[in-house]
Amino acid sequence: MAKKNTSFDVQGTVVKIQTTRKKDSAESICLTDMVSGFEGIGAFIENWLKNKDTILFLDIWEQINNPNFNSPEFEGIKNEAGLNSFTLTPKQWADEL
Repeated sequence: MAKKNTSFDVQGTVVKIQTTRKKDSAESICLTDMVSGFEGIGAFIENWLKNKDTILFLDIWEQINNPNFNSPEFEGIKNEAGLNSFTLTPKQWADEL
């Protein structure tokens, strides 16, 4: 499947959009690009990934767009999400699910 990359400018910050060409094409926006103009990029992403609503959103996104989504592994993550001790990195998300 061919991929087409585009971008847009938000107050001087270039944010990439990746479109996958298939019957029902999906687009994704680069989260790192979105927060690149702020101090503490890692903290922004970590806090976003800690949020229970974010995890529920990602579950729906993956179910729609990822035929290889590891739903059983996700259940453990979903149960932990929102707890003060819960952490999840983008690398963990990609590697485990």
